Amino acid sequence: MSESIDLERRHEFDVFTKRDVCIVRGENARLWDDRGNMYVDCIAGHGVASVGHANPDVAAALAGQAKTLITCSGIFYNDQRARLFERLASVAPEGLNRSFLCNSGAEAVEAALKFARFTTKKTEFVCAMRSFHGRTFGALSATHNPKYKEDFEPLVPGFHHVPYNDFDALLARVNEKTAAILLEPVQGEGGIHVGKKEYFERIRALCDERGILMVLDEIQSGFCRTGRWFACEHFGVKPDMMVVAKAIAGGVPMGAVLCSEKIQPPVGRHGTTFGANPLACAAANAAIDFMKRERLEEQAAAKGAYLMKKLNSIHSGLIREIRGLGLMIGIELKEKAKPFIQALTEKGVLTLPSGMTVIRLLPPLTIPTEDLDFVAQKLGEVLGDK
Repeated sequence: MSESIDLERRHEFDVFTKRDVCIVRGENARLWDDRGNMYVDCIAGHGVASVGHANPDVAAALAGQAKTLITCSGIFYNDQRARLFERLASVAPEGLNRSFLCNSGAEAVEAALKFARFTTKKTEFVCAMRSFHGRTFGALSATHNPKYKEDFEPLVPGFHHVPYNDFDALLARVNEKTAAILLEPVQGEGGIHVGKKEYFERIRALCDERGILMVLDEIQSGFCRTGRWFACEHFGVKPDMMVVAKAIAGGVPMGAVLCSEKIQPPVGRHGTTFGANPLACAAANAAIDFMKRERLEEQAAAKGAYLMKKLNSIHSGLIREIRGLGLMIGIELKEKAKPFIQALTEKGVLTLPSGMTVIRLLPPLTIPTEDLDFVAQKLGEVLGDK
């Protein structure tokens, strides 16, 4: 056992099921442990490291800003923050011109729920089965999976869950108290289930008709991951609010709520100490500039298609279905995924589960073709001819 693993086991108040690997270094799509073993990373910090590990542009921005100004209260204006607001408006779906910056995806969801109640003066939310929106009380109430919730109840009242991609079921659940409909365009933790265009179009029309806010959770699917800047662009719909995080700042903790002009800001009734600090904003500015310059949405689309073709060529009786968008891919098995994820780790490929039976692939969007080939080869060795 390494010294670092021993220290963590002795002192960490651990809420994770750990793998016996101590990661100490990263470069683009590769990671190294403290024994010198190399891994191709298809986790990317749960979709965080889209611009690659140790991205030089992000590192330089952090170093420069750390020598200039690290923190700045939200009661003052700031140059890095201002530039980030402008950048977010430039890449967001049309109409989302204002942003609230915070520290994580769960915090962004919490803020969006409060903004929805404040704006509509209504109290209830319709969400989807298999959804995941975070682990804080409001975000957890919006999340569907009972295993995350049962030990922490009672949660926030007013949340209802209906089958995903089933408009009639959603329509039946909406009532005069519904403030917002909160959905993921692609369900990340729920098995990589992709939304249907007609489903989201009909929800947009319903929200307009009933005075309900459409809130999309693009925490995992946003910032080029699915082959577009945001997954909702595949459906041609424009939400009233969109929550984002993960890849926004190249690995530095940050979340945001992107808002349309419909949303009323609760001035003096919501806030954040560390959200929108200049250090995180500098990292986000560098990450977004890198995404634009390298056209990462185009890279994700091309590399996703390439990897899907490779995966679909694997002959395996274990594989039930392969689905996804861009470089957000799920391999659904006929058995539990955990043993195969462990076998892949031993072969130098790091992957995630998505539910009990799905292997999830979320590599950096900068991953080179040779690493995609390596991933496909090892998946073939673990899953093929069975």
